[in-house]
Amino acid sequence: NHGRIAQCLKKKQPKTFKVKIITVDAEMEFSCEMKWKGKDLFDLVCRALGLRETWFFGLQYTMKGMCTWLKMDKKVLDQEIPKEDPISFHFLAKFYPEKVEEELLQEITQHLFFLQVKKQILDEEIYCSPEATVLLASYAVQAKYGDYDPNFHEPGFLAHDELLPKRVSLQYQLTAEMWEEKITAWYAEHRGIARDEAEMNYLKIAQDLEMYGVNYFPIQNKNHTDLLLGVDAKGIHIYSINNRFSPNKSFEWSAIRNISYSEKEVGSFVTKTNRLVLLMCCVISVPLRAQGCSQLSRESPLFWFLPCCLSFAKQVLVSIKDRYYERHRGWLQLSQRGLDDP
Repeated sequence: NHGRIAQCLKKKQPKTFKVKIITVDAEMEFSCEMKWKGKDLFDLVCRALGLRETWFFGLQYTMKGMCTWLKMDKKVLDQEIPKEDPISFHFLAKFYPEKVEEELLQEITQHLFFLQVKKQILDEEIYCSPEATVLLASYAVQAKYGDYDPNFHEPGFLAHDELLPKRVSLQYQLTAEMWEEKITAWYAEHRGIARDEAEMNYLKIAQDLEMYGVNYFPIQNKNHTDLLLGVDAKGIHIYSINNRFSPNKSFEWSAIRNISYSEKEVGSFVTKTNRLVLLMCCVISVPLRAQGCSQLSRESPLFWFLPCCLSFAKQVLVSIKDRYYERHRGWLQLSQRGLDDP
């Protein structure tokens, strides 16, 4: 009897699990094998999207209020993911190119970046001046509606489109009709521009915005002043807490000699006040001339993580390390290898 019960229980164990993949404008569901690693799921999503420039993207999930990237080399179910059915992941750009026109070659890649950056501007995650938002909105309209036709695109045709950040809409005493008129004036100038070209023009303007492609993390300096650490395609930057536009100090990737990270190492960077430490002198090795310092040591860290969970500190260090290696070791190699290679 015991043998039969065990056999029945074994048969009832699921062989697959369901996931829901959320892109900026669509949702997809897949059945995955229990043994699948993050890369197996990621590759499946990329094939479904017809995406070959895969190195820019990742699968993100939220756990305990913190956004985390799915690890490619570990089993999906062995990671600290939400206990839900289906399991939800957001397919998002993880790395941003410095020059979109040169690095985003595939139309689907350009489109996914366009949708994500447009959402970040509308959600005010990327600051944009009112003048620039109107021009960007006109390219978004061109991408969606094609060439302007006054007989077809009558006043009010943009009434249900979200095209401007709320901050911009509220900043001036203009009605929705007035904003539409301003956007349409630019839109009419874009005649003959195809959808992919309009989206690329949008991205070429957006990439010059100060907050484009920057990930921010809270840190403190030795005087316990709250600061922000920003990571982007150009390097690592230190910002004042109230100024995300102009960094106080920057370390370009070319000036950074090495980034070291390990589970054991991060766990040991804890002070008596229980602050997790970002040791710029040993986690990120910068030539002394770039630092302007005569000596750097483990006992004298330059910046500290705010008191928080260990997993957050790991995510910050992993993000920094990933961006360094992705940009200078993997990214360019993959680009040079060509899109037609397996």
